[in-house]
Amino acid sequence: MIVQLPLGIRLRDSATLANYFPGANLEVVTYLQQHGGMRGEQCAYLWGGAGTGKTHLLQAACHTVASRDEATAYLPLSQAEELSPSILEGMAELSLVCIDDIEYIAGHDAWERALFHLYNHMRDAGTHLLITGKSSPVSCGITLPDLASRLAWGMVFQLHPLGDEEKLQALQLRANARGMEMPGDVARYLLNRNQRDMPALYSLLDQLDHVSLATQRRLTIPFIKEFLESRI
Repeated sequence: MIVQLPLGIRLRDSATLANYFPGANLEVVTYLQQHGGMRGEQCAYLWGGAGTGKTHLLQAACHTVASRDEATAYLPLSQAEELSPSILEGMAELSLVCIDDIEYIAGHDAWERALFHLYNHMRDAGTHLLITGKSSPVSCGITLPDLASRLAWGMVFQLHPLGDEEKLQALQLRANARGMEMPGDVARYLLNRNQRDMPALYSLLDQLDHVSLATQRRLTIPFIKEFLESRI
């Protein structure tokens, strides 16, 4: 069961471990596949720059745990200004809590203390916590010493961006998951004529999926060229 928080945030159905192309991040994917946030270390910290798939992996972990009828919640701290730190109260009872973008509450004493208490309560309860940040635990800006040390206690994974060849494979994997065939030359054409970060590429793929379904056209270079020119 996925606990819905008062944010209007819903997990993306496409956020699964199966359609995350790991590249150099196979270790963290293997960890989540084997443990699902439910066994082994109770806290794991994932860090890396934009486009490395932090949010995707957190939401995929939530889907994995929810599929076992365990309670889980996903909280994007990028929206912390809309919430009170009290939202963390009682979350230790959930099997898995996923906290995204910890840097947004760095330096905010009330939030840091609330997260510190959640961490301790989850350790006591035997439940699990996944946290992401753009920087490592020692560099993410957390000012509460006890919380900073706790974040470094568990498993820490650095996520690495994909190289160009890996981006091609990631595009093909995501297209196949949507039931679309994307030949290698088509994927390369798309990569060379668009922003090269994965969020932008996946967003474009979503648009192409919609248009190709509406027009009953396959993903070919002429079709993509026509679509890209229509957006100018």
